[in-house]
Amino acid sequence: MGRRRGVELYRAPFPLYALRIDPKTGLLIAAGGGGAAKTGIKNGVHFLQLELINGCLSASLLHSHDTETRATMNLALAGDILAAGQDAQCQLLRFQVHQQKGSKAEKSGSKEQGPRQRKGAPPAEKKPGAQVHPEGVELRVKNLEAVQTDFSNEPLQKVVCFNHDNTLLATGGTDGHVRVWKVPSLEKVLEFKAHEGEIGDLTLGPDGKLVTVGWDFKASVWQKDQLVTQLQWQENGPASSNTPYRYQACRFGQVPDQLGGLRLFTVQIPHKRLRQPPPCYLTAWDSSTFLPLRTRSCGHEVISCLSVSESGTFLGLGTVTGSVAIYIAFSLQGVFLYGFCSCCVSALLL
Repeated sequence: MGRRRGVELYRAPFPLYALRIDPKTGLLIAAGGGGAAKTGIKNGVHFLQLELINGCLSASLLHSHDTETRATMNLALAGDILAAGQDAQCQLLRFQVHQQKGSKAEKSGSKEQGPRQRKGAPPAEKKPGAQVHPEGVELRVKNLEAVQTDFSNEPLQKVVCFNHDNTLLATGGTDGHVRVWKVPSLEKVLEFKAHEGEIGDLTLGPDGKLVTVGWDFKASVWQKDQLVTQLQWQENGPASSNTPYRYQACRFGQVPDQLGGLRLFTVQIPHKRLRQPPPCYLTAWDSSTFLPLRTRSCGHEVISCLSVSESGTFLGLGTVTGSVAIYIAFSLQGVFLYGFCSCCVSALLL
């Protein structure tokens, strides 16, 4: 599987930690920042319009939403609502795209029309409160409710996920608790201790089952706050028992040839980094019995994130060294390996 150089669509003025694509509008939503430190690095959520121009994919900055002193570290999308993990809280945002009449976007108040940004060009400087609008398109973002979701000594929300009908969202963080909230009121409906130590990832299935992975080496399946089972990979996997592994990521994905079919995918990484690092592993699980179907080595670079395509056909893996690999979900066969320089891949989408 040869390494290919990825095409740079856009370069944000801050570190990126979360990416999402809105399937309705085709917008690419990128979020991150420098946090509360006074380094001069901003915090924000950028909304980018993707276009094919002369056969090449291009990204234009449509709107920049300032998140003040809070960097967005994780992000989930449900219709026109974003759930953004910012420090120890979850902030809901609502965005709306309007196609304006006439050939030029109307300006009001402090809003300005700005130049289009493509292929890595740095964003143009703009006055406070100004918005960057490609011609004829306007996007508005409104802050909705926010709630603290983690209560450890150094609280941090690590992951957020909507359920299948977008009426609930689940959060996990460094205190090891799962909390489930109504959308959009953020009224808490469930809380329970899922792991000793921090939660690394979680995913919600359409049948209400919740899978969590933590730094305590466990991957657990829950029905509400009741433990259904724990995944047993180390006991059945190809790795030596002398090499402790932990679960890094988990995702449910559709089975393309089965109506309503569902499959669970997890990534296992070595708990300790060695001079000669052992491989990481990608595993597919039966979503009814939660027994492993197949496991494949996915290289020696430490995996940082996992994504499943909407159709369930492909899996994407991102590494801490900046590589992205694409796998076929059914066979776990590798298809592409992309290389990115100078930055860690901490967010991935398909």
